[in-house]
Amino acid sequence: MVFCECGKEAIILTSWTSRNPGRRFYACPDRGSKCRFIRWFDHKKCQRCIDIIPDLLRAKNNLEETKNNLEVKVKAEEDKVAKLKKILIYSWICFMIYVIFF
Repeated sequence: MVFCECGKEAIILTSWTSRNPGRRFYACPDRGSKCRFIRWFDHKKCQRCIDIIPDLLRAKNNLEETKNNLEVKVKAEEDKVAKLKKILIYSWICFMIYVIFF
């Protein structure tokens, strides 16, 4: 176990900075505390990892955003289809009533 400077058991976090993307480190479990304890958990990444990981994260975030936008559009289209089905059923009922009584 690793303990931070304030005596608490340190937690492992992942850095997503451009200098250390994907690198894991020990940190104080109290966010916002004055304890600035940080110790690297793993070895420094190679330069290729440092170059590639931020681009991969951006691409992943763009894909997630596109997926979310598509889900919203699909939901809107499904709502339109449901509304049109109701209108179609209502129109058929009105037509049948007209045929039967007139």
